[in-house]
Amino acid sequence: MVVFFHNIIYSFLIAFGIIIGASIFAGIGAIFSGDPPLKTMLDLAGSIKIWAVAAALGGTFSSFEIFDKGLFNGEFKSIVKQIIYIFTALLGANVGYGLVRLIQWAGKLWTS
Repeated sequence: MVVFFHNIIYSFLIAFGIIIGASIFAGIGAIFSGDPPLKTMLDLAGSIKIWAVAAALGGTFSSFEIFDKGLFNGEFKSIVKQIIYIFTALLGANVGYGLVRLIQWAGKLWTS
């Protein structure tokens, strides 16, 4: 049971970190290339959410294998666990996206 909660935390933080890290480095790249950094950060954060979830789950094929075992071998507990992992990774990616939006909102307040 402890491993389950650790994996939930890992799923959330990996997806969150991918969104935040990629957005920050995209913003730095936008500064060097002369593009608006906050817009670049927000566009990238929105476009990589699904990839952050896939990376947090360790790839998509392991998820399909677990669903296969659960459906055809009667291991429904593993299906529920996998759904919780997916939901947690989605939550982490969306919280990361929300933080980038908050940064953009604060940037608008700062320049006003």
